[in-house]
Amino acid sequence: MPPFITTNINLIPALLLAFAAGTVGVFALMRRMTLASDAISHIALPGLGLALLFKINFLVGGAATLLLGVILIWALERRTKIPTETIIGVIFSISLAIGSLVTPQEDLVEALFGGFGGFSTVEFFASVILTLGIIILILKLKNKLILEMISSDLAKVTGIKSGRLSLYFLLLFGLTVILGLKLAGALLMGSLIIIPAASAKNLAWNINSMIFWAAGLAGLSVITGSYLADYFNLSAGPAIISLAGIIFFVSLLFRKD
Repeated sequence: MPPFITTNINLIPALLLAFAAGTVGVFALMRRMTLASDAISHIALPGLGLALLFKINFLVGGAATLLLGVILIWALERRTKIPTETIIGVIFSISLAIGSLVTPQEDLVEALFGGFGGFSTVEFFASVILTLGIIILILKLKNKLILEMISSDLAKVTGIKSGRLSLYFLLLFGLTVILGLKLAGALLMGSLIIIPAASAKNLAWNINSMIFWAAGLAGLSVITGSYLADYFNLSAGPAIISLAGIIFFVSLLFRKD
């Protein structure tokens, strides 16, 4: 069985992470960050590589470069007015190149696709607390995010600071990716955020139902994909994303025009 679900209790952080990924993914999709989402997750790769190289906790390294990258993206977007997707694309390319150079070859597959081993006690409780925090904060910011997407001018009139709101969302997105590095790796974690949200869009009738569907489908992908990975002796990350992709194509049959 995959390391992160070797006991039933370790299903808790994996499932909560899936719920957080689905919830964040709804707003990433609405903010037209579909392609950028995958790229953001790759920014963690240099930190992962350095952490593995110097034998320190890989989450610390990945978190450091990812959060630094998110802040850099936000600052460049505000100062240069270059589209977010362009900035993310440039930083993603540099990060991928540097990460591939510094990551030990024997650890590169795990860094890209996940499978770093089970949760320690500290990681377990930190993951549970942080994923719950992400879900609560996204739901708390829901109305502001929706209003800002509808009309930035109207959001400004109502006192919403768009720049600060964008930073908050990027940080929550980045934190979700960091927590998912053990599960799906730097290459696939962005997909776990976007694909269930895209499936939910085909099934939902309003924003609340879209959040519900996205969280549920992400959870289904993680639990079922992990079981299938264990049964067929496959890598858990690719199995989870493959299942999420299958669910997306099935959801097209029920798409509401």
